[in-house]
Amino acid sequence: MTQVKKRYSEVELIKNGFNTQWHVIGALIIRELHTRFGRDNIGFLWVMMEPSLLTIGVTVLHFSQGPFVHVGMPTGSFITSGYTFFCLYRSVVSRAGGAIEANRTLLYHRIVTIFDILFSRAILEAASTILAVIFLSLLMQSISYGFLPQRPLLMIWGLVLLLWFSFGLSMILAAYSEKSTVVERLAHPAMYLSLPISGAFTLQQTMPDPFRWYFSCFPTTEMFEFIREGQFSSYTSDYTYPAYAIGWCLVLTYIGLISIRKVRKDVHLG
Repeated sequence: MTQVKKRYSEVELIKNGFNTQWHVIGALIIRELHTRFGRDNIGFLWVMMEPSLLTIGVTVLHFSQGPFVHVGMPTGSFITSGYTFFCLYRSVVSRAGGAIEANRTLLYHRIVTIFDILFSRAILEAASTILAVIFLSLLMQSISYGFLPQRPLLMIWGLVLLLWFSFGLSMILAAYSEKSTVVERLAHPAMYLSLPISGAFTLQQTMPDPFRWYFSCFPTTEMFEFIREGQFSSYTSDYTYPAYAIGWCLVLTYIGLISIRKVRKDVHLG
């Protein structure tokens, strides 16, 4: 009887702990919304409009003819399923550099951790990407320049992998940016330089060897292949390796957790 009662208490303790952390993450998301967008002009709608405007700008550059129209991929949908998700990857990683500095005062509260700060930012970026994809897909469909994702669950799977990869990388970047500002300054150009090899504007299925093999070494190409399969039901890639992508995510998450744990001891709150 004592063992049953003790076990029940431990389960309740874990449950209450998770509930508390979710409330903390929710509060951090709201704080980030107020800090980044405020209540002026269109306010929180900038969450959706910011990646949408960037994607529309890139789409206009390819308005006459996209690179994969000949294989049944309208330019609007192709860019939406590529560049919009790249904005998620870039934002999660690039914004991690100043995350600790911008939220240093919050770390006075022991219940708030570096993990919570970075995780709340990643969730916010994921929400903005989902809203932007829905908005852009409806817009492209209304002007016969694209259509809604045809296999949304497969696209969500690619989104989860890309978010996981970005979050693991953001933890490492946040930790080392606290030790050296050079890391933070190099992160922004590195994100832009990674665009050609990220998979946002390429298709593994149509790429010749040995370039396909070179590109596939970069794990985000696998994730963009899943996203592309989710957008276009006619596209099936023979070059997706979930175990490889998940392996990268696990390794980065492990290194990231160790990194933010070590750097937390060196963060000066004064």
